[in-house]
Amino acid sequence: MPSAEIEVLSTLRFWQAQGQSAALATVVRTYGSSPRPAGSLVAIRADGAVIGSVSGGCIEQDLIERVRMAIPALPQRLVYGGAAEENRRWSMPCGGQMELVLESAPSAAILDQLLAALHARQPIARRLDLASGVSTLFTPSATTRLICDEQQLIIPHGPQLRLLIIGAVQTARYLAEMAAALDYTVLVCDPREEYRLTWNVPGSELLDGMPDDAITAMQPDAYTAIVALTHDPKLDDMALMEALRSPAFYVGALGSKRNNTKRRERLALLDLAADDIARLRGPVGLPIGSRTPPEIAVAILADLIAVRNGIELIAASAPTLQPQYATA
Repeated sequence: MPSAEIEVLSTLRFWQAQGQSAALATVVRTYGSSPRPAGSLVAIRADGAVIGSVSGGCIEQDLIERVRMAIPALPQRLVYGGAAEENRRWSMPCGGQMELVLESAPSAAILDQLLAALHARQPIARRLDLASGVSTLFTPSATTRLICDEQQLIIPHGPQLRLLIIGAVQTARYLAEMAAALDYTVLVCDPREEYRLTWNVPGSELLDGMPDDAITAMQPDAYTAIVALTHDPKLDDMALMEALRSPAFYVGALGSKRNNTKRRERLALLDLAADDIARLRGPVGLPIGSRTPPEIAVAILADLIAVRNGIELIAASAPTLQPQYATA
């Protein structure tokens, strides 16, 4: 499944190939609660066709009306929300505000280079001169962030996030479906034929080799997460060793605290450095009391989101009140 970013840019390029003019809007800044984060994209064709999202629909409708009237010759900065009346008008969350840049679609050459880099998993960034509307591309550094000032807009376009799930088990089905909805490229590896025969999750790629070989072949990068779900050391341990030595931003393994302690002891015997072993998130997922496969999938994805956003969460304390039951 293509990422939302690739979907918007590819559609924009398709419209251009058809001779259709279009505009591109980018969320550049948010204050308080807002429907979409900075970097979100929406493309609007001159006739009002739209792809992408920057809100629940209210802001898109205003953008559509603007583009139908005229695609801006030069980039425009638009602000939605803030005052109570504005929030009601745009259905923004309480106190929320969003700033966007609306521009005529980048040139075909720029879009082609952007899409080629994204498909090749190469980081790339675009610099938009707000005075002239001219776009240029450059290779970003690890610290490049979205910036919008009076002169320019810098938009990093990172590779699509990938999730490799080890084990085509029931929990993996929910995890794969939810991860795909979050724009992850989902790969599932299981050498056991009996599990592969019943795998039928759309949008995921099923691999049949040994998990450690799959990790070596995929060459994990800083946009890759790896989660082991099999409970089988023959499948998990060697794969986790390769994963923990890689730049993957997240490596987790399902199992109890006791099983994960034993897993760490086995990884130490594989001559894995202590710092690498310390990266293992196990038991995987946030401690939210999850028990069923879909609940476990939610806990894992919540932890993935927190790690990507640089947020360290503290486990919720146990409830102090017992549930009350009605009596006859």
